[in-house]
Amino acid sequence: MEVAMYRRMWLACAVAIAIALTALPAVGGMTIKQSDLTAQKAPKGAIWVDSLGIPSTVTQDFGRPQAGRSVDGRPMTINGIVYAHGIGTHANSMMKIILDESAESFISMVGLDDEVKEEGSVVFEVWVDGNKAADSGIMRVGDEAKELRVDLTGAKEMELRVTDAGNGIGYDHADWAGAMIILKPGVKTQPRGVVVSHMFEPARIASVKPSPKPSINGPRIVGTTPGRPFIFLIPATGEGPLRYSAKNLPGDLILDPSTGIITGSVRDAGEYIVELKVEGPRGSATRELTIVAGEHKLALTPPMGWNSWNVWARDIDDAKVRAAADWMVKSGLAAHGYQYINIDDCWEGERNEKGEIVPNSKFPDMKALADYVHSKGLKLGIYSSPGPKTCAGFEGSWQHEHQDAKTYAKWGIDFLKHDWCSYRIVALNDSREELMKPYKIMRDALDRCGRDIVYSLCQYGMGNVWEWGAEVGGNLWRTTGDIHDSWNSMSSIGFGQAGTEQYAGPGHWNDPDMLVVGKVGWSANLRPSNLTPNEQVTHITLWSLLASPLLIGCDLSDMDQFTLDLLTNDEVIEVNQDMLGKQASRVWKDGELEVWARPLWDGTMAVGMFNRSIVNAEVTVNWADIGVTGPQPVRDLWLHKNVGTFNGSYTETVPAHGAILIKVGKPKQK
Repeated sequence: MEVAMYRRMWLACAVAIAIALTALPAVGGMTIKQSDLTAQKAPKGAIWVDSLGIPSTVTQDFGRPQAGRSVDGRPMTINGIVYAHGIGTHANSMMKIILDESAESFISMVGLDDEVKEEGSVVFEVWVDGNKAADSGIMRVGDEAKELRVDLTGAKEMELRVTDAGNGIGYDHADWAGAMIILKPGVKTQPRGVVVSHMFEPARIASVKPSPKPSINGPRIVGTTPGRPFIFLIPATGEGPLRYSAKNLPGDLILDPSTGIITGSVRDAGEYIVELKVEGPRGSATRELTIVAGEHKLALTPPMGWNSWNVWARDIDDAKVRAAADWMVKSGLAAHGYQYINIDDCWEGERNEKGEIVPNSKFPDMKALADYVHSKGLKLGIYSSPGPKTCAGFEGSWQHEHQDAKTYAKWGIDFLKHDWCSYRIVALNDSREELMKPYKIMRDALDRCGRDIVYSLCQYGMGNVWEWGAEVGGNLWRTTGDIHDSWNSMSSIGFGQAGTEQYAGPGHWNDPDMLVVGKVGWSANLRPSNLTPNEQVTHITLWSLLASPLLIGCDLSDMDQFTLDLLTNDEVIEVNQDMLGKQASRVWKDGELEVWARPLWDGTMAVGMFNRSIVNAEVTVNWADIGVTGPQPVRDLWLHKNVGTFNGSYTETVPAHGAILIKVGKPKQK
């Protein structure tokens, strides 16, 4: 109400302001009138900024920049005054202009466009030759337009930036209204807009092929329920053929020495330390694997695998799932710890005369499909809804939960994603009790079905699901809406996890949704992810620090080397799969620069250095912020490189929208 009232007051004053502000101060020897900034034609000796190859050269976090229009394509309007020229953009944004000493000055009115009906706030900045020359201060919806003018005498380049004012980028519709450059008399070379190169720099990661010497990768701990079927593929790389062996396997577990697949079951509850060994032509490797048997001991590390939705969506079928399992092994992903092949929505058919769910024609034999996936040492996941229908309109599990759980067990399913969807029409209200109710029912059904099935709650964070997800027996729960392959979507979801860390741990994880690297498309029309290389590094770095499930959403048959480098870096995966299970927290923030950290089981700290701005920037990790003192060794996990020993802090230049992941400290002997 107050915002609306103040906005009406500003609009009522717009005409008076326009009359009072009949002329702006002289700039570059010229007197620029208010009418000059709103006119169709620029004064002699001046050019509009939107004529310089902009907006095609503008980089911004949301929407598309517009020439002479708002970011939503409407007439550019601030407090009722319409501007024929300018740039309508959205925080965070940058436009870079090469001047080559051709200009005398820059002038623009700035403010949030009248099309904004909600709260938004930004800061406009003008940078000249690497130094900030002017800024607007924080501007909000309804604020009077401000004048920014800068002397450009001798300047080689200028950057026009819009930054978020600290409350997220929602409704930050920012106008450079009437923006013009006053030229030096007689210049032959005019200014020109260029793409901001910072955003498209190569990713700061190493491309390292696995060593021919054997190595055991992936989780160091796995859980099971006594008496239930167990399957685990030992993730190992190295020149083959490889031979596998294990000491102290509990119960009735059996290891196939040629495939590394452990099957069977554990008879008694307990914690068992198994010594794994892998041998090949280039040597051998050993490693301990802890097997924990007991009630509700699944997902002791975040699930790793693949989900069909972000790549195939409604086009999923039996053949594509089999191909995903094949490529999980062929690509080497399985050798790094990825184990789940999860079918999302659109597999369901109708119910038979007994009320049992039956797959549709695209999945002729679900039991045979599960057997095929298991033959690779992998696990099969499936999807349903507590409501009558799934999100895509197929048969849900409402009033059939126990029947469906038994069917999943009969087929050999290992993972269930239970998606809220149409339960909203069944729920009596939006109370926490009503939000929890359907998930408790399915939890009880899974407990009684006779098979270990990891339980994923897809409930989009309603009612702060992280506060009660473990109480209803979830192994992981979505904390957000659906992710998309844009910087705004990925970064707002990932960095928005701050404050949820206390609710995550072994067996129960916050889930900020699936990965959007590689070729995606949500259909048969696949394309490379819209995230830049460094944005993809930020994605994997942040998800690993957050102890998030790593569920790949791309076409596994068509991954380039960069995607493989992102997904198969064992030092990064070690952070995600750390058996201590502590989700990272944000320990430092200054504007768009952040540091996140989590303790690891070996006594070291994993630390992420993030730059959410659109220019490269230095980030410093202070030892006091991460709880260590004295000289500490630092290892760069993306570069596979020890960078030295540092006392008190570590500083590095982080790429725009990029991240650096380091390990601080000397590992304890285990």
